[in-house]
Amino acid sequence: MKVYTKTGDEGKTSLLSKERVFKDSVRVHAYGTVDEANAAMGLAKSLTDKEWAVDIIHGIQKELISLNADLATDGSVTDSNQYRITPGHVERLENIIDKLEQQRIPQRYFVTPGETSASAALDLARTIVRRAERCIVRLRRTETVHTPVALYLNRLSDLLFVLARCVEQEDLIAKVTRAVMQVLKEREQFDGGTTDMLDRAKRMIEAAEKKAIEIGVPMVIAVVDAGGNLVAQERMDNALLASVSIALNKAYTAVALKMSTDQAAAVSQPGQMLYGLNTTDGCRMVVFGGGFPLWENGVLVGGIGVSGGSVDEDMTVAKAGLAAF
Repeated sequence: MKVYTKTGDEGKTSLLSKERVFKDSVRVHAYGTVDEANAAMGLAKSLTDKEWAVDIIHGIQKELISLNADLATDGSVTDSNQYRITPGHVERLENIIDKLEQQRIPQRYFVTPGETSASAALDLARTIVRRAERCIVRLRRTETVHTPVALYLNRLSDLLFVLARCVEQEDLIAKVTRAVMQVLKEREQFDGGTTDMLDRAKRMIEAAEKKAIEIGVPMVIAVVDAGGNLVAQERMDNALLASVSIALNKAYTAVALKMSTDQAAAVSQPGQMLYGLNTTDGCRMVVFGGGFPLWENGVLVGGIGVSGGSVDEDMTVAKAGLAAF
C-alpha cells in the first residue's frame, strides 16, 4: 500500500466511521494535536537514558494511539464498550503521578523548562497535551467526546510535568555526584592519598622488619600519609624507646621536605643553605638518614621512617620497606 493515497487532496479526511470531514475540523485538529504530543514524547524517550522513564513514556505512547482512535470516532457511537480508553487508564496515570510525587523534591517556584534535553522535550509534550485538551473542550461544545478521553489528557499533562521534574532531578543528582567524585579524586591526588595506604604500610613494615632481623638490629618503623599523619608504626622487641618518636619524625621530615632525610642532612650542615633546619617546626625535623618520601606516579603519597641502629643501618632497613611500596 502506498504512503500517499491522494484521497485527501481536496482537504478532507476520513473518520473511523468513514465519514469524510475537513482536515481543519475541530475533531481532526484534536487528534492531530495528540499525535504531535506523542511525537514530542518520542523525542523525550530518545533523549533519556533512564529505563524507568522510557517504560512510562512508551506505555503512554501506545495508549495515545488508542485515544486517537477514540477521538476519530464520531459521536454516533452509543455503546461505551466500543471505546478504547477507559476510566482504568485514567486511574493508572494517577497512580504513576502519585509514585513520582513521592520521589520528587517539592518546588516552590515556577519552572523554566530546559534544565536537561529530556525534561525540555517532556515539557514540550506537556504543553502540546494542554493544547489538545483545549481542542477537546471546544469539540465537546458541539459534538460528543468519550469522557475518559478528556480526563486522560488532563491527567497526562500533570504526569508529564512531574515526570520532567523527576528526570531533571535524577540528572542533577548524577551531575552533582560526578562533580563531587571529581573533586574527591583531585583532592586525593593533591593529598597523595591512596585508598589502600594502610595495607601498603603494613607490607612496607613487614619488609623492613625482615631486613632488620636479617642484620640483627631491632628497629622502629613508621609510615605516614602525604599530610605527615601516622598510618602505621611498629616497634620491634628491644628497640630503643627514643626511636619511636625519631622514626615518626623521620617519616614526617621526608614528607614535609619532599626529600630523604639523608639529603636534608647534606644541606643543613654548618655553612649550608638550610643550616639550623633541625630546630624548626617544633624540632620535628630530623636531619640524618633513615627517612624517605613515598612517590607514586609523580605524586607524593607519604613517607617512611626507620630508627634504631646506625644511620647506614636505618637507611638499609628503610630502603627495604621502600622497595615493598
